[in-house]
Amino acid sequence: MRRKSSAVNLFLLPLLHLISEVDSHEMTDQPTKQKLWGGRFTGKTDPLMHEFNLSLRYDRRMYAQDIRGSIAYAKALALRGILSQAEERKIVDGLTAVRKEWENGQFQIEPDDEDIHTANERRLSELIGSLGGKLHTGRSRNDQVATDMRLWLLDEVKEIEASLKALITVMVERADKEQDILMPGYTHLQRGQPIRWSHFLLSHAFSFQNDLQRLRQLIPRISVLPLGSGALAGNPFAVDREFLRRELGFESIAENSMWGVGDRDFIVEFMMWASLTMTHLSRIAEDLIIYSTAEFSFVTLSDAYSTGSSIMPQKKNPDSLELLRGKSGRIFGNLAGFIMTLKGLPSTYNKDLQEDKEPLFDTVDNISSCLRIAEGVIATLDAHKEKMEAALTMDILATDLADYLVRKGIPFRETHHISGRAVALAESRKCQLNDLTLEDYKTLNDKFSEDVHGVFDFEASVEKRNAIGGPSREMIARQINVLRKALAN
Repeated sequence: MRRKSSAVNLFLLPLLHLISEVDSHEMTDQPTKQKLWGGRFTGKTDPLMHEFNLSLRYDRRMYAQDIRGSIAYAKALALRGILSQAEERKIVDGLTAVRKEWENGQFQIEPDDEDIHTANERRLSELIGSLGGKLHTGRSRNDQVATDMRLWLLDEVKEIEASLKALITVMVERADKEQDILMPGYTHLQRGQPIRWSHFLLSHAFSFQNDLQRLRQLIPRISVLPLGSGALAGNPFAVDREFLRRELGFESIAENSMWGVGDRDFIVEFMMWASLTMTHLSRIAEDLIIYSTAEFSFVTLSDAYSTGSSIMPQKKNPDSLELLRGKSGRIFGNLAGFIMTLKGLPSTYNKDLQEDKEPLFDTVDNISSCLRIAEGVIATLDAHKEKMEAALTMDILATDLADYLVRKGIPFRETHHISGRAVALAESRKCQLNDLTLEDYKTLNDKFSEDVHGVFDFEASVEKRNAIGGPSREMIARQINVLRKALAN
């Protein structure tokens, strides 16, 4: 029993300390200070509830967007005559000063600053007096936070787009320079047919190109202005929302105020995009992890993106790639968790939506880092031409052998079986396909002639695959051109 009591006391100690701190503040610092929303409340907030309700520790990163939105809204109020020009200037100057405090690391957070909106408004009122209270006229934190998040995400998407383009560019340029390297292409992790190393790189680059296209398609659905929607029923002072749209750089306006404050589909859609993009990062990471093993030795990662073992001195671990692979699960988890938050919500704003920020911020932070790490890994790894080409065995030209007979007029389904029998014969003799004699081949089919040994040329095999999408030099050049044009748009 004593053990149980001790455990309970240990659990309660942080909470008791928290209550003591909050009670002390309420008694000594600002005993009569009222929350922005506290007009109809007469009782004190439970200290634990006070902490539970706070979001400033993470939404403070939107300080600049919150101030941008407030400056635009002050101008819109002035256009309606709710603020005089002098009042507008004073508010704008005050907000500019608040932004500088954030930028310089001088902003002092108070215990009652619930979120970035209340923190900024509180500080504004400290700087310019009661005039600061006019800024919230006709505006709700509901349309304010929705505006901030869209502005913040639009800013981040620009950076993410640049990182994704840089990753694709590295892959394209590397593919252009290393077209001479041949390697096996794999299905089921079994050697299938010869390809170029460039073809492998570009196969992943096209996945990222689709990600780039999808990211750009998201922007119009993020770039929708909620400001002016009020709490849910619109703005009672007829603020010019078209002015607000232009001032803040949005592409369109939320046409329904209830939807404007309650919609978080743009966050879900971004996290869906991030989950798919991370899936693509995870897949190339897995390929390169395999290719970097001693068993393959196709590539060696730079020391800058590798780590060692705490016990095995010889190890060079591809931790950068493993983290890329691992973080794909984390980012998908953010998406899955937030969708579960959304699925049962009634209309408009509910406090559950405060749970949108941490998964979104975490997703943005991680995918931004992952794209830059992937770019660095691919830019600095060494590709080993001799190792890749040493892995090219004649059995991967079995399809070419079947195609040889197709050109002699035999249906492919028949030539497939003949080529398979040739493979079996070579295996039984423990030799390569090109070691079989013409007489051996004639026992399989009389269409074989002296030119059969011309099949066993890896470069020729690759060059024959010259249809759009193939690994021939001409098609590699075409793929590179397509990607460069896409990047230039």
